[in-house]
Amino acid sequence: MHLPAPFWDGRSRFPAALVEKKMLISVVIPCFNAERYIAATLQSVLAQPKVDLDVIVVDDGSTDASASLVAQHFPQVLLLQRGNAGVAAARNAGMAAARGDWIAFCDADDIWLPGKLAAQFDAMTANSPCRMSFTAWHVWASATPEPEQGLLDALQQQPESAVAEGARWLYPELLLDCVVWTSTVLAHRSVFDEVGGFDPGLRVGEDYDLWLRASRVTRIAKVERPFALYRQHPASITRTAPTANYRRRVVETAIQRWGYAGPDGRTADRAAVRKLLAKSCSDYGAALLSAGDRAAARRNAREAIAQQLLHLPGWKLWVKSMLPRLP
Repeated sequence: MHLPAPFWDGRSRFPAALVEKKMLISVVIPCFNAERYIAATLQSVLAQPKVDLDVIVVDDGSTDASASLVAQHFPQVLLLQRGNAGVAAARNAGMAAARGDWIAFCDADDIWLPGKLAAQFDAMTANSPCRMSFTAWHVWASATPEPEQGLLDALQQQPESAVAEGARWLYPELLLDCVVWTSTVLAHRSVFDEVGGFDPGLRVGEDYDLWLRASRVTRIAKVERPFALYRQHPASITRTAPTANYRRRVVETAIQRWGYAGPDGRTADRAAVRKLLAKSCSDYGAALLSAGDRAAARRNAREAIAQQLLHLPGWKLWVKSMLPRLP
């Protein structure tokens, strides 16, 4: 089996305090049929310099050679194999097996850039107390396992502004959009001890739900420079048709528990939240209409209009759902 050559040498600065304390960082990687990509992903994670890593791949019932590839070529990685139960359960299993005080996540087809963890610890140190951080990312539409060196060079030449935004109580922003991407998250395990793990009942949005909960107990630092590649390809789960309106479920659950205000008193714009919920209903309804479920599409159109009376996509969807079927 051919493995790609490492596509960077991993040289980068790293905070002296982290090196001296020898903090162990656990990296949880859920994997389902990622044989084509998992080697490149692991190489990018293991290339993080001067840090003790506890890398855990949770194979979630793959039917390809993902697990055997990891076992054969990455003996330094802990491989957990389990029946298919979804990405939330897989990540939770990895977190349960994690030995580090800090936990990071990376999906099995995404890529980290050198210095990611260093930049995140810098940002959190500069904004202490802060127990969670994430970085900007680059959307990468590719089915090629390894990124081109030119892309990596261009991203690494972007100006560093690791603490430009500082650490914030992000709850109001998260009510409007999931601004945190899981493959960039680094958090102290005490955060998960307080708020729990990923909800296995959510097929989509399990990460959004967790970051909303985390935003209630810690400020969150953002590193403005992209330190990860978010791969999009035909098999990506985010490109498949939704089976439920998970965005609405996650946001409304948060509002029912905590309202619109964050721990620092800042409040999300209620009209903007209603607009978001209306869009989630009309988007989901449009997917249902495309699948031929006109009654469910009409119901979601009404719900979109109830959220925002002048929501034009909701009205258009309602009209389309009422039109007679074409033969």
